[in-house]
Amino acid sequence: MASMIPYRSVFGLRPTTSALFDAFDDMMDFANNSVAKAFPMDVEDTGEGYEVKAYLTGVNKDDIDVELNEGRLSISVNVEEKEEDKGKNYLQKEFSAYSATRGVYLKDAASEGLSARYADGVLTVTVPKIQEKSNVTKIAID
Repeated sequence: MASMIPYRSVFGLRPTTSALFDAFDDMMDFANNSVAKAFPMDVEDTGEGYEVKAYLTGVNKDDIDVELNEGRLSISVNVEEKEEDKGKNYLQKEFSAYSATRGVYLKDAASEGLSARYADGVLTVTVPKIQEKSNVTKIAID
């Protein structure tokens, strides 16, 4: 990001350090681009199931979609720009509309007993494991 008052030398060149910082700022702008947005996730095996935490700071509960499809847990976020933000003259705006999806494959995830809660910017999804039933029947010999 260029400064508001650019540095100008006598010869019209910027010092090397300033160019280095500008390159770093450009990389950070790319990383903050809506295409590169993602959110961190933790996945824990609790023995009886899985606990998945997605860190979604600044996201409303209504903007989150959670889905389990054949063992693949998907968490999607779609944040749209608010009407009151449109038309404002920002000098710098780091939070904007974006969408992101993260997924994880849980090989033995049960489709019943799922739960999700969202508090303090953290979505916690609890996914129980499939309980294996024993289909073995002992047969007595006469």
